[in-house]
Amino acid sequence: MSDIPAREDSDPGFDARELRVVKAVADSGSITGAAAQLGFSQPAVSQMLRRLEARLGVALLERVGRGVRLTEAGRVLARHATAVTTALDAAAGELAELRGLRVARVRLMAFPSASPTVVPRLLADLARKHPGISLTYVEAEPPEAVQAVREDRADIALTFSYPGDREDPHGSSARGLAVRALGTDDLLAVLPASHAAAGSEVVDVAMLAAEDWIAGCPRCRGHLLELCGRAGFAPRIAFETDNFVAVEGLVAQGIGVATLPRMAVESFPQLPGVSVVPLPAGEQRTIHAVTARGADRVPAVRATLSALSRLVGADGLRGPERTASRN
Repeated sequence: MSDIPAREDSDPGFDARELRVVKAVADSGSITGAAAQLGFSQPAVSQMLRRLEARLGVALLERVGRGVRLTEAGRVLARHATAVTTALDAAAGELAELRGLRVARVRLMAFPSASPTVVPRLLADLARKHPGISLTYVEAEPPEAVQAVREDRADIALTFSYPGDREDPHGSSARGLAVRALGTDDLLAVLPASHAAAGSEVVDVAMLAAEDWIAGCPRCRGHLLELCGRAGFAPRIAFETDNFVAVEGLVAQGIGVATLPRMAVESFPQLPGVSVVPLPAGEQRTIHAVTARGADRVPAVRATLSALSRLVGADGLRGPERTASRN
């Protein structure tokens, strides 16, 4: 914000509120946005930033037209602020446990097929075992959910990955975050009930090489190409839709065949004219929980992760009513 003389001492004297302010400026892109996000007045935010700059001896903001942006020093501080504020939240949560308090909020993001399956069961589980935890939920595909955790807009991202996925959001984009594998979700072939393979116990993808295909979301489409490539053919994709109910509707009308995860298939009532047959063992996606490093030290986050592990891990995705096929 101005030329600041360098300090001789090495103790920056960080204040938690000031760190949150720097992070809020980074997230919102302005002092006004940071003030609104934190519930402070704009003059109060400006004053805290000036005070911090004076102690650090470096400028954190620079003027750009009528707005401001973080300097390199500001970006460094904002990058570390997430880890610091997460640690502070963890300490506050542990102290709250010692005091017997159980009021906390956890922000969850998860992919669409988790919305009608895992999320309602998670809410019920937390209501029974941890009634003081308030869970907020936003639906988002894995790349967006991982980015939300990085930007501290979510505490937990429930995500998935496929074998051989070149755009796996748990790779470079999750660097510096904690990624936990919770369990797996089988992939199923979705066929017209009249299809010759509809009554099979297992269907090999190679048997479907001559069919028209219905592809799903971009990442699911990428896995379909990889799956069929391993079987020795390129799928002839006739339609693409992110709506897995629409996928089954198209299959029911004989438009083509598809693959869907079990969570998607079992999240809505069976459509007439559809048969669902398992693919060979090992054709599945992995379900992950992504958090900031150290977030599991926050009691409410730890309890939510534990509940997700129970609900998704092992056979948690398979309720007693679930079956291998639906004819």
